[in-house]
Amino acid sequence: MCGIVGLLVRDRALEADLGRHFAAMLEEMTARGPDSSGMAIYDRDVPQGSLRWSLRGAGVTTDWAAVGAAVEAESGLPSQLEAIDDVAFLVTAASREAVHEGLRLAADEQITVVGVGRAMKLIKDVGLPREICEHYNVPAMTGYMALGHTRMATESAVTTDGAHPFSPSNDLALVHNGSFSNHASIRRQLLDAGVACLTDNDTEVAAQFIGYRMGQGDDLEEAMRHVLKEFDGFFTLVVSAERSFSVVRDAFACKPMVIAETDAYVAVASEYHALAGLPGIDDARVFEPHPEEIHTWIV
Repeated sequence: MCGIVGLLVRDRALEADLGRHFAAMLEEMTARGPDSSGMAIYDRDVPQGSLRWSLRGAGVTTDWAAVGAAVEAESGLPSQLEAIDDVAFLVTAASREAVHEGLRLAADEQITVVGVGRAMKLIKDVGLPREICEHYNVPAMTGYMALGHTRMATESAVTTDGAHPFSPSNDLALVHNGSFSNHASIRRQLLDAGVACLTDNDTEVAAQFIGYRMGQGDDLEEAMRHVLKEFDGFFTLVVSAERSFSVVRDAFACKPMVIAETDAYVAVASEYHALAGLPGIDDARVFEPHPEEIHTWIV
């Protein structure tokens, strides 16, 4: 039930091949999640002072040039926009308010903000992992970190909104294998604290919870400890932030996870065969994280 992969590059010489290795890893998880797939790719391409907005239109007819022009007109600042059909990445130093107003004015159909960050590029769609990676040219992408998910829906409908990763705040992304039995009560607690979930997906509740904890001052690892204290169910989580990457399993550890660590990279996957094609894998330290054991790496 669901497949997870993640790749953190330590050797900058490997950053040029991040997308190629990551796409191959994600495709290996197809059998665990044929419904939908998604990924967060982290690179160093965004200029200082700007953010990258990962956007999704309601269809391939979205006039992305008009979107970029509207944000520029609203903010008075230049922007760069890269579009592939109904997905676009907008890089701008405009304020959050100016971007949202530009998006509102630019198109007849609704544009969804999938993620925002200084480093993150977030894509998710319905379909097989290989098709999605090929459509959005993921194998050609460069970067220093990637996180991906293939979904087998159990708790909510098969939609792009329900696909993972979920990103509750800048550069934060979460993928999940399993289910939470008390997500409804935590959803209500978050709402009382002013944090609203946008979908009915139980995974989004965990993402919003971690985003809330980090907004209160926790680092990523401390936020993961709070997940272990507050959430019931069977789960493996992988969470990425701009400069950190973390893995945790619940107290029963019934959802699989394998970690491979070398001087050049850290790679994680639900099953080992997703790691088998990585360079130097024969010399890697390969292990399974223990129950309630949090592993965090800093970029």
